[in-house]
Amino acid sequence: MFELSPYHKSKNSLSYNPFREMEELERHFFGEPFAGFFRNADLAEFKTDLTDEGDSYLLEADLPGFDKNDIHLDVSGNTLTINAQRRSEHEQKDKKNKYVHLERSYGSYSRAFDVSAVDTDNIKAKYENGVLKLTMPKKEQTLPESRQLEIE
Repeated sequence: MFELSPYHKSKNSLSYNPFREMEELERHFFGEPFAGFFRNADLAEFKTDLTDEGDSYLLEADLPGFDKNDIHLDVSGNTLTINAQRRSEHEQKDKKNKYVHLERSYGSYSRAFDVSAVDTDNIKAKYENGVLKLTMPKKEQTLPESRQLEIE
């Protein structure tokens, strides 16, 4: 599955803005320093690789620091959803403000994948060293039988 973002055409999109390119360059070079405060895009998804192994697909998802019991795989129709949740321990332990700097993120992470070409009854999952590996066998493609049509 892929994500679509809305296209917004502004009133001044055809007018020349000499600072637009500089702003884009800054954004690409420095990133968006306050993005974490306003949107949670980096936290909402994790990185995956999908390879074609011939008779199956191999999906590898990086989920470091998660407990196996906090990762849930759901198949609904032709959609496989991987949900993972990391609970915050610092909220309970930090009664006396012992933390000097805190960067690790906590919360729910989710990705959805189209599995219409996969035999979902035989998916095998393994979680080891922070990597979730799903072996997803391909559906056998049945060729349509040849038949002769009658002319009316």
